[in-house]
Amino acid sequence: MSRSAGPSRRAVLAGGLSAALTAQTPAPRSMGPDPGRLILMGGGDYGPGVPEFIARQAGRSPRWVYIPTALHDLEMTRYGPPRFLGPARRIATVHTRLRAIADTEAFVAPIQEADAVYIDGGREWRLQDAYLGTRVVDALAALLKRDGLIAGTSAGASILGSYVLRGSPMGNGILNSPGHERGFGFITHCAIDQHVIRRRRQTDLVSAVVAHPGLLGVGLDEGAAALVSGARLVPVNDRAILITDGAGHDGRSYYRLARERAFDLSSWSEV
Repeated sequence: MSRSAGPSRRAVLAGGLSAALTAQTPAPRSMGPDPGRLILMGGGDYGPGVPEFIARQAGRSPRWVYIPTALHDLEMTRYGPPRFLGPARRIATVHTRLRAIADTEAFVAPIQEADAVYIDGGREWRLQDAYLGTRVVDALAALLKRDGLIAGTSAGASILGSYVLRGSPMGNGILNSPGHERGFGFITHCAIDQHVIRRRRQTDLVSAVVAHPGLLGVGLDEGAAALVSGARLVPVNDRAILITDGAGHDGRSYYRLARERAFDLSSWSEV
């Protein structure tokens, strides 16, 4: 009599052990790029050490791309790439309002050749309307995969998360705007807010976190900056970074990340 062709006892035991180990290792709650690095900035004036930190992270003689698309057209006549990005000859400005242009190989070519990208502040919806679903987001993702750097300030930081607060074209006082809630997704299950103390926005991320269970809220005050790589979010200076995780914290909906501590995105805990 021939044996049954069913799984062997050893295979069954191995499968059970694998399932048990998987059950003991929870899936990451959030995650940043790995490889690749993000620098999130809270807008306003650059805080202590931020320009120097960005320059060090970009490396020696980097090729930069500057994206001013979040700005209003009139603002673009007054602003330009920050001086600390280096010589103008090594900075390519990439901007359009037209998705058809954004989705062309010629338009994203500078990003494909860059070492680092700087996304300026303004309004998140302008970035969403121009670039979501186009080759721009794909090119930025590819930049991170080759261990590149993306730095964003204010709206340029918010767009890097998976969920976008204040995306309404009607005004930044509208917190949750259907049709303008999706970000570039370089940090998963995460919404990023800015100017949080200066503009009294400490509790604004609660609405998004309550409406979307499993969403982490990261709020940066003006001058604050954080480096994100893999599961780690590390403060750059002592300016306030507020964490909204859906739990209560001494009667508040958020807590301030300690300057000397990093934040583990995978477990939503200080380390």
